[in-house]
Amino acid sequence: MRASGILMPIFSLPGKYGIGCFSKEAYEFVDFLDKAKQKFWQILPIGPTSYGDSPYQSFSTFAGNPYFISLESLIEQGLLTEEECKRAKFGSRQNSIDYERLYNERFELLRKAYDRSGISKKKAFKNFKEENDFWLHDYALFMAVKSSFDGVSFCEWDEDIRLRKDSAMEQYEEELHSEIEFYEYIQYEFYKQWFALKKYANKKGISIIGDIPIYVAYDSADVWAHPELFQLDEDKNPIAVAGCPPDGFAVTGQLWGNPLYTWDYHKETGYSWWISRIEKCKEMYDVVRIDHFRGFDQYYSVPADAENAVNGTWEDGPGFDLFQAIKDELGDTEVIAEDLGFITDSVRKLVTDTGFPNMKILEFGFDAWDSDEPSEYLPFNYDKNCVVYTGTHDNETVMGWLDTMKPEAIEFIQNYIGKKVKKKKDLVYEIIRLAQSSPADFCIIPIQDYLCLGSEARINIPSTLGGNWKWRATSKQLNDDLSEKIKEYTLLYGRANPDKKRRKKTVETK
Repeated sequence: MRASGILMPIFSLPGKYGIGCFSKEAYEFVDFLDKAKQKFWQILPIGPTSYGDSPYQSFSTFAGNPYFISLESLIEQGLLTEEECKRAKFGSRQNSIDYERLYNERFELLRKAYDRSGISKKKAFKNFKEENDFWLHDYALFMAVKSSFDGVSFCEWDEDIRLRKDSAMEQYEEELHSEIEFYEYIQYEFYKQWFALKKYANKKGISIIGDIPIYVAYDSADVWAHPELFQLDEDKNPIAVAGCPPDGFAVTGQLWGNPLYTWDYHKETGYSWWISRIEKCKEMYDVVRIDHFRGFDQYYSVPADAENAVNGTWEDGPGFDLFQAIKDELGDTEVIAEDLGFITDSVRKLVTDTGFPNMKILEFGFDAWDSDEPSEYLPFNYDKNCVVYTGTHDNETVMGWLDTMKPEAIEFIQNYIGKKVKKKKDLVYEIIRLAQSSPADFCIIPIQDYLCLGSEARINIPSTLGGNWKWRATSKQLNDDLSEKIKEYTLLYGRANPDKKRRKKTVETK
């Protein structure tokens, strides 16, 4: 099945209160996708973010981001007033996120909603806690204790609670009861709103592509509550951390700092934690994109005290054994394997053995314009079982990328598409056309590229702090003219989401 979709992070949606969320604008974006005949809406990870605001560094692999809770929904429930929300200062720019103001203002409003909710007595809340007990209480306790220590990393907490000694656990459970319930309430509201939005999208025939990082953040409920899953010493400090080796983008490599898994232990437990993680993903999304898929074949291990990633080593991951265990327990799972970067034959074999579609990035293909060998990212090298992108959240927008290209590279692109294009906006759409017309079964285009936006709309510059994860679209940009233009390309290259009403009528006629 040929199909296409749009990459649009939740935080990049339009909206009144500082950040994209599950408000009416999210539903309007689903309508936009429907008009454009798209099958997929790809998002970035939606967990609660920590220092640096990266969705790939979350306080929990199971919890949702409180920022995405719709304040309008809380107003409709009578838990907040419009005046209270209007008084909050989220920043004056509609196309950018001020995370400091968001943090200071949003949680104050959420606490008011909690105080007025009477949530303790509600059966739906009790059911939610029971159904999510395997992660929810540990997360809520983690966040409550973190708040009591002024937000510092759990490695700086008092030893008794850092190591989860029974007496300390009982003490904090009792002293922070209300705070723990507040964080449980946030998750209840998050999940209720998320599943309502997902249901709306699915009814329109639009599937959600979720995104999960292979690793979890060190300062997370996952590591604090389950240290046995990770390569830690007896004080819960990392022995080795994740990263990637030096390359053309980073001369000293990338030091991500995530704790590495103790894969032998995971295997002994039948990969139960991973099975729980994927089971939750199947509940939340229709398709799961797994970031840094190559780490399942081999992962780059860097000593925890290293200043950079130069002296790391490659270690063996679980390989196909993990995915066989997941399939045995959960059946087939729709997965996209993010296999970008330095790829070996063994990684290629793992992707092939799983049957998961992998990723092709057109920008990467044309970046190799002066290479002696044609890039595997150019369309004539694609198998059908892959997902083609113009770029991802880590890449420059196509317009911004073209602005940095040498004249010889632009000439190569024009020779490849078979025409001379004077305007860069027209060249952006020719590159989108290449993606849509390619043999790849699936085509995902970042919304910024359809909008022909430059570097000001870039989502993330890897290995940098500050200025990332901030870009937002405006409602004026997501208009009918744009949806018609996207629809034109989608229909032309046989990727349109079938009209459910028309299909049903055809079946009934038969």
